[in-house]
Amino acid sequence: MTKRQLVISVAEHLGITQNEVSDVVQTTLETITEALAAGDRLEIRNFGVFEVKVRDARQGRNPRTGESVPISEKRIPIFKPGKALKEWVEKADPTAKAPSIADPGPDDDSPEGDSGARVAF
Repeated sequence: MTKRQLVISVAEHLGITQNEVSDVVQTTLETITEALAAGDRLEIRNFGVFEVKVRDARQGRNPRTGESVPISEKRIPIFKPGKALKEWVEKADPTAKAPSIADPGPDDDSPEGDSGARVAF
């Protein structure tokens, strides 16, 4: 599904204009991007967690010459799906309607080495 298809689907589902939905989707993506760029962890209950992991600097090899090449530290965005999302995908019925992520699920606030800021919805 593309962003455009997402906008059309949400607009039809909610009965609002595609322009309004497009603005909301774009703003949501920009907010997620800004949070990750700032090093924040963004948690959407029953959906998943967006966060930034740091890959340590290391020594690599040039495959053509075999020469050792330094690879610098790198920050990468990752997404960890939540329990409800995993369970829904596991059911794998493509004709079924997805559950609302607004439904309250189990409140698991066990931080696993969480040192960054949190944004939860």
